[in-house]
This record gives sequence, C-alpha cells and structure tokens, in this order.
Amino acid sequence: QVQLVESGGGLVQAGGSLTLSCAASGNIFSRSTMGWYRQAPGNEREFVADITSGGITNYADSVKGRFTISRDNAKNTVYLQMNSLKPEDTAVYYCNLKYGVFRRSWWGQGTQVTVSS
Repeated sequence: QVQLVESGGGLVQAGGSLTLSCAASGNIFSRSTMGWYRQAPGNEREFVADITSGGITNYADSVKGRFTISRDNAKNTVYLQMNSLKPEDTAVYYCNLKYGVFRRSWWGQGTQVTVSS
C-alpha cells in the first residue's frame, strides 16, 4: 500500500517562497507520475504540476515560471518549490501518485499554504 505524507506548508508573505515535500512509502515511487494539486475554499481541486517517472514536467499556466517540481527517487520524495507566491496561491496542497496502465491514484492528506498580501 502507498502512503503519501506532505510537509512544508505554512504562512508566507506575498512574493515569498516555500518548498513543499511529499514522501511516499512503498516501492513504486520511481515508476510513478508524481503530482501536486491544490484546493482553495469553495473551489474544486485543481492541477498544479506533475513529473513523470522519466522526469518530464508539466505545469498549470497559473504557476509556470514560479513553481518548480522535482523528484528524488533515492528518497521517494517529490518537491514543489514555490517562488513569487501570490495570495491566490492560498490553498491546501495535495500530493498525488499515479501508477500503472490503469493510472491508479493515491493522495496525501494535504498541507495548508497561506499567502498574505
């Protein structure tokens, strides 16, 4: 079974930076696509960024140029470096793991990011 544990959220002023981490248990991490999603109050969960097992990255337009996703397969960990944060980035950020031909999906518990203006 896979468990995902996020960390690194917090309160930051606009223009600041945070780095989120997500540690995965199990032995499928290196063969999985890892992603970050976020959900603001009253909104649906939305895609932020992901990185394939081969290292290909994808970003939502709203975060391109500001956020960077990376992974360390030796540590079973995926990161989200967030720079130039804006109040509209405030949300609960969730880590996601997708694996296999049927794209089975697992979610972390979420970590709160609050950006003050």
